[in-house]
Formats: sequence, structure tokens, C-alpha cells
Amino acid sequence: MKKKWFRLLFRRRVFVIFLLILQVALMLMTIYSSSQTYQWISNLLSLLSVVVVLHVISTAKRAPYKLLWSVVILTFPLFGGLMYLMVRLQGMTMAFKKHLGRAEAALKPRFMPSSAVKEAFLELHPDYANQCRYLTDACLFPVYHNDSATYLTPGEEKFQALLHALSQAERFIFLEYFIIEEGKMWNSILEILQKKAKEGVEVRLIYDDLGCFLLLPYDYEKKLAGMGIRCVVFNKFRPALSTLQNHRDHRKIAVIDGKWAFCGGVNLADEYINEKTRYGHWKDATLQLSGPAVDSYTYMFLTLWQALTGEETDVTCYLAPKGNSEESDGYVIPYCDKPVDDEYVSEKVYLNVINGARRYLYIETPYLIIDDSMVSALILAAKNGVDVKIMTPGMPDKWYVHMTTQSYYHELLSGGVKIYEYSPGFLHAKVMVADDAVATVGTVNLDYRSLYLHFECGTWLCDSQAIPAIRNDFEKTLKVCKEITRKDCKSGFFRRLLQSLLRLLAPLM
Repeated sequence: MKKKWFRLLFRRRVFVIFLLILQVALMLMTIYSSSQTYQWISNLLSLLSVVVVLHVISTAKRAPYKLLWSVVILTFPLFGGLMYLMVRLQGMTMAFKKHLGRAEAALKPRFMPSSAVKEAFLELHPDYANQCRYLTDACLFPVYHNDSATYLTPGEEKFQALLHALSQAERFIFLEYFIIEEGKMWNSILEILQKKAKEGVEVRLIYDDLGCFLLLPYDYEKKLAGMGIRCVVFNKFRPALSTLQNHRDHRKIAVIDGKWAFCGGVNLADEYINEKTRYGHWKDATLQLSGPAVDSYTYMFLTLWQALTGEETDVTCYLAPKGNSEESDGYVIPYCDKPVDDEYVSEKVYLNVINGARRYLYIETPYLIIDDSMVSALILAAKNGVDVKIMTPGMPDKWYVHMTTQSYYHELLSGGVKIYEYSPGFLHAKVMVADDAVATVGTVNLDYRSLYLHFECGTWLCDSQAIPAIRNDFEKTLKVCKEITRKDCKSGFFRRLLQSLLRLLAPLM
């Protein structure tokens, strides 16, 4: 039965991919044959490509994005400009942006606490006032006090903590994940969800269709509905050229009763808890929150749910319980990012942490594919005397992405940045910590897809007890890492050529 299910799943996915390729091929054939028959069509398309390139160059997009499109358009002038217009001017993308905007406008006022916490933070921590003002004033993400933050690593710790929290649920459970795969982890969670649904607990789930493309049966949401679990599939993958297909829900959020929230790199699949070995030992990290800050993750989930379903939500019964706050554990600001605007929240949070570091800056990331501004910020920090250490995987999950990551090593090492590869296996944590004072833990990789194309989220911490735990774990993990030297970066001509090509294609990775 398992083999039959996989064959059916594989055939559906292959069929969708085939339709996409066929769509592109038919478009190219139509353009080419028309231009061969009518010279004026060829001239018009070439002129269009020139105009589009000038437009691309003048936009506020990142330089690698503009370079990639310019190369594609000028290399294929007959259809390059037309392709850009088809991809960018999508009604479905604009419609979703409107739905999301309406949901944010409707729900945000219900989740905005008193400004007294912000004022206290600015007075107590003037060195980090800029980060706080950016997230609270420009992005409207509240800062919270009296919360408890617990750093969970590796994924096995998150799994046990999540099972415990789910088993305590009495009112509602919200789950939003990029990847779900049947196995020990998901089956254990699903068993609790079924039980809670029968007890009357409201259970909602959002999962990304492309993230689960080869992992879940077709119409899996209907199976879950039969168990009493309300489910929405984010951005179903369809055989149509669209920028919306490129925007995926890469968040990993769990909210239980407004009491606990989980966010980090751990998806709901067995490799994340080392029940299945694919790339050696899987090292990941999650932050568990309790207290008023849980409201921000409730807001993130309900906003996307309303944008996808059109349901209007009375949030009263989903707010964090009052009068049940933890003792003071510093300040936290949960934040999220979306690709349908040009704010790039995650990138700016990272840059603020980098630019604010004074003694040390430790970074864990599975991918290191960044633009010139972040490269310059990291090198400047190192030249300013900051101890900048970056940890990446020793065993990659995608060879071409890892090769692109390694293409940055020589430049960073030359600038004084130290780089380490996690020898036991694959490092999937997305963590940044500086000076025993600030940190951020979330879903955001240091690559173009996470920073500019995906829906993401994270938690920024200041003066929290979780920060020493993050630093200590980083320093402990360093003992099983290989330090990269400039000698390790030496490579042959063809490898450097391939890396240069991959750097050009970086915005697609």
C-alpha cells in the first residue's frame, strides 16, 4: 500500500512539473515562430526587453536579483522581457496581498499592548533602542516583558516539549509548518491532535504544499478534517507560471492555549529529531515562549489563516491568559516577514544585530548566500574587533547550495570572519547571538529565499536568560566543528567557474 501511495503521489507531482515545462515550451515556440514569420514582432520583443532591463535596473530590488534578470533578458531578448512581465504582473499575487493586508488591518489592533513596556525598554537599554524602534514603530511588532524564553536544541528537545504542551491543551492548538511527513514525530503529534479534537479543543493546521510536495498524500487536508482538525494548505502548487508559487510559508509555529509558543528550525519530520538519518546528525534549534509574547505568534497564525480562508476571527478567546505572566526574563519581540511587500524585516533584524555587536557575534545558519550589504557588515564588524564566528553544515543537504555557501568563505575569511563547519552532520539552526545581550532565533536562513521570498518568523531577545544558553551551546558545538582556513578555500578553475555561476543564480536558491 505504501508503494502504491508513493507511485500515485509521484505521478501527480511529475504531471504538474510536466505541465509547467510544457507551458514554458509552448510559450517559447509561439514567440519564436511568430518572430520568424513577422520581423516586426521580433523587433518589438527585443525593444520590450531593453525597456524591461532599464526598468529592472531602476527598481529598489537587490543587486543580485537585478543582475540575474538582466542577464536572462539580454541573453534571450525575444522572450526575456515578456517572461519578466508575465512573472511580475500577476493578478493572483496582488489579490493575495490585498487579502493579507485586510487581515492584518482587522487583527493588529487587538494585539497591540500598552506602550509602557517599550518606554521602559528604551530607558533601560539605550544601546538597542534602534532595533526596538524599528520593530515596534516601523513594523508594528510589540515588545513584551514578563515572559519566559527557553532555548531548545537539538530537535529532540523541541519534540518532547511540544508533546508535553499539546497534551496540556484545553482550548486551542494552532500549528503552521513548512514540512510535515508521516513518521514517529508527526504520528505522535497527530495522535494527540485527534484526541484533543474529540475533547472539544479547537485544532487548526496550516502546511505548505510545496514543502510537503513529495511527503503527504494528495488532499491530505480532507483526511485531517475527518479527524476534527481544521486544515488549510498554503499556496497549492499548480501548473501555472506565477510569482505566488515562488512564495512559500517557511514558518514553523506552534501556539497552545495562548500559554506556549514554539518557533525555530524544526519541522514535523523524523530527520529533525534524528529518528531518520539523511545527512549525519541533524542539529537544530527552537525557542519556546510563555507569557504575553505568545499573543504575537497567535496574531501571525490568525492573520495568515484569515487571508487564506476569508474567515473573520474574534480573537478574544485566543489571547494569552491575563495575570499569569512569568517573572521578568528580559524583553522579547516576536516578528514575522512576508514577501509581498518590500520591507525585508528579517534582513534588517539581522543587520541590526551585526552592526550593534561590540565584543562577539555568533551565527548558525544552514545556508550562507547573502548580498554585498551583509557581507560588508560582517567584515566591518570583524575589522572593528568583534569576534565574528559563523557555523555552517559539514554535511550539506543540497550540494549546489553548499557549494554556493563555500564561495563566500574566502572573502569573509580575508576580512577577519571565522568560519566553522559542523562535522557530525547537517546544521539547520537559524540563530544569531551577540555580546551576551541580544539574540534572535527563528526560521530565517541567511539566503535569498528566506530573506526575500518566503513567509518567515523569529523572536528577538534582549537581556533574556535564554541568551547565555544560546552562547554556551554555540561554544560547546564549536568543539565538534572544523575551522575553515584560506587553504581550504583553494579550488581549481572549473570549481571557481561553477561557483561564480551559482552565485549568479543565488536569488533562485
